Amino acid sequence: MKIDPNNLPDNSELLRRMVVDLATRLDENERRYRCIQNILEQLLKWRHGQKREKMDERQLFLFAAELEASDGDVKDLIAELEQDQERKPDNQNDPPATGAGDKPKRRGHGRRPLPKTLLRERIEYELSEAERACPHCAATMKRIGEEVSERLEYVPASLKVIEEARAKYGCSCGGALQTAAKPAQPIEKGLAGASLLAQVAVSKYADHCPLRRQEVIFRRHGAELSRKTMCGWMRQTAELLAPLYERLKARALATKVVQTDDTPAMVLDPELAKTRTGRIWTYVGESATVYDYTPTRKRDGPERFLKEYRGYLQADAYGGYDALYKEPKRGLVEVACWAHARRKFYEARSSDLAGTTTALAYIGLLYKVERRAKDLGREDRLAMRQRYAVPVLTELREFLERERVRVLPKSPEGMAISYTLTNWAALCRYSEDGDLAIDNNGAERSLRGITVGRKNWMFFGSDGGGRTAAVLTSFMASCQRLKIDPWAYLRDVLGRIGAHPVNALDELLHANWKPGTP
Repeated sequence: MKIDPNNLPDNSELLRRMVVDLATRLDENERRYRCIQNILEQLLKWRHGQKREKMDERQLFLFAAELEASDGDVKDLIAELEQDQERKPDNQNDPPATGAGDKPKRRGHGRRPLPKTLLRERIEYELSEAERACPHCAATMKRIGEEVSERLEYVPASLKVIEEARAKYGCSCGGALQTAAKPAQPIEKGLAGASLLAQVAVSKYADHCPLRRQEVIFRRHGAELSRKTMCGWMRQTAELLAPLYERLKARALATKVVQTDDTPAMVLDPELAKTRTGRIWTYVGESATVYDYTPTRKRDGPERFLKEYRGYLQADAYGGYDALYKEPKRGLVEVACWAHARRKFYEARSSDLAGTTTALAYIGLLYKVERRAKDLGREDRLAMRQRYAVPVLTELREFLERERVRVLPKSPEGMAISYTLTNWAALCRYSEDGDLAIDNNGAERSLRGITVGRKNWMFFGSDGGGRTAAVLTSFMASCQRLKIDPWAYLRDVLGRIGAHPVNALDELLHANWKPGTP
């Protein structure tokens, strides 16, 4: 209804309708403005801001009036949280005092001792005969000890050529000719030995140094190794390790809980004028982390990988998993991630500060329970979740049901509420078993190496390159989990796997690995 301020009607009912219509339009415009403002805020944060979802707990509970009115365990949790906050020092970097009148203990600022495992070279310095003469009585001074100091030096890497001379013997009759055998090499008739293959693999897939940079580094060492040659080496290395990769995959999936996530990776396609998007999937088991590559994000990738798995699968709400959960024969139980739900409320703060902050306060209490139960055993952790987390979950659902009626379904806060309530059963499942985690941040952390690496190597050369990366990155991640030097592990395994019995491959897995004779 258009309003002409110079020609207003005299009918009071019509004026009332005009005012109501104007107020409704203003309210709708305000909500649209908040949605647009929220979208702009997320774009600016994605481009320039921090990725952390950090809020001051005191500010969090300032808006959470709903929690202050709670009874029982939820209110007790709030009191404990506030007491913990009061006990924290103002500066989180300063440790608390040890007692009344005591000065706080300061962290040491001295030089840390160098590891005993480093190669050491001893250099001794002696006084000359003239310097050993006492300036007071001219007698010769005796040695009473020494002062030892350490200096750290760098020994640059180097390449060496191994000449393998195989003796040949023949009979004068010309009927026999025999050549001495040599140990099997990782790549038959190839230039690279096990240590060089391990160096190239670790540099790219653990240290994120692309092959084009390694090409320059090797040139400085006096060797011309093209990136195309090294790319072929990595493909052959992945093929050589493929049987061991399958054993590593079986080890990762032979656990009660598997966390999974995925991230995009650009892939060259000769049929397109630009790169297309492939996917790297991570599967985190109890003792191993395994990666997989798929050209697309279709569900057939995880469906094929998880074909033999039975147990709890913790992931985000990606629709490709839904069909796997619905098939009773597969035996997969869905466990959702509270970190994903929390992120949606965190991103909707600028649209509805009071409602989203209250939801964040409830979720903060859930994480408070997890911090307290972190070092407990399975049964004690389950008991604590039943005692404290379940009442919080009950109140949180009641709050979200009330808020869903108030907000617009397509608003940021409406979509956050819809996401949480739609996945409610899977989100609460962690409270039913002490072995389950509240989120799948372990899987997200395992993808950090991929996200850092793709900023350096930028894209895969083909789908085959993606599969090679998935295989070799699996070995790097598993070495990292068990704190094994990946170069030492790969050098040893690549030198042994060619002649190793197939039925004893488990001996070469990270958890069972014992270095062989170099």
